Amino acid sequence: MKEIKAYIHNHRIADVIHALKESGQCNANADTGCRNLSIIPVQSLLKAVDAKEQHYSIDLAEAVINESKLELICEDVQVDELVDIIGRAARTGQAEAGWIYVSDIIQAIPVAGRP
Repeated sequence: MKEIKAYIHNHRIADVIHALKESGQCNANADTGCRNLSIIPVQSLLKAVDAKEQHYSIDLAEAVINESKLELICEDVQVDELVDIIGRAARTGQAEAGWIYVSDIIQAIPVAGRP
């Protein structure tokens, strides 16, 4: 199993989610395949697509943009296709529009309900 994390500009995240669902690779009801799809709002030091996207963070004392961190778990055989789907849907036209990371999952343990 693998974990894919992608840092994506906010204005591209809806297209990424749509592309993942349309691919048939991510099914929330499946026991295998792409699952645990999460979107987390984050602040980043990435270069802004335009001036409206960037703002100054008092807490960080830096210019930042709001972006989304996508996380999902998938089977090893799905990685290349999912990374390709995310990369195509997340493009902004900039040379660097975010990053996609792939990590090994050593163990996955379901949280069991109480009997």
